Amino acid sequence: MDIKIEEINKILLEDKTPSKYFNNLLEEGRLDKYPLSELKRLKKIEQSKVHHPEGNVWNHVMLVLDNGAHYREYANDKKAFMWALLMHDIGKISTTKLRKGRWTSYDHDRVGADECIKLMKDMGINDTDFLNKVSSLVRYHMHFLYITNKLPFGNTKEMLKKVDINDITLVFLCDRLGRGNLEKEDKLEIIAAMHEFLDKYKDLGYGKLNFIK
Repeated sequence: MDIKIEEINKILLEDKTPSKYFNNLLEEGRLDKYPLSELKRLKKIEQSKVHHPEGNVWNHVMLVLDNGAHYREYANDKKAFMWALLMHDIGKISTTKLRKGRWTSYDHDRVGADECIKLMKDMGINDTDFLNKVSSLVRYHMHFLYITNKLPFGNTKEMLKKVDINDITLVFLCDRLGRGNLEKEDKLEIIAAMHEFLDKYKDLGYGKLNFIK
């Protein structure tokens, strides 16, 4: 891999708009070879225009990353948080299908949790604890939807054992904000919903998030 992990880490941890870096890599053809070519494949993965007016998965991930850069100072593990945002929809590559005229990506969170470990190892990342942290954030990144809508896929107890509740809530936040055509009122509603979600876990020693204005 001709791009050093240290370079990617620096962008994820310090840059205000990581999307510019990754879009430049894409345009320069530096994502053409495996393993980084897996990221490039996201450009061809379509999504429902209803839920994702921004278009394909690549566009979504870029928006999510830029939101992550805005909120990363509030993460307890900034590096795992930002890598999880980069990898959170990698499972859509193998799970996205057109069903009855609608794009779906069932189980992309579960599939992505395994696939991101393989991909990151192939990038040269071998820190097992770090890989597991990123994988767990990817695995549970849909749980805000599952829990708040009382869907059977949610497992709150398991989630709380595997992830930092503050950091997974930040993942939820950035994922929700990483959509096109959001008005200020929409963003404020999303932020309020995250505060309300985290407030449920006060008895575990967590208070409200203080990251939004």
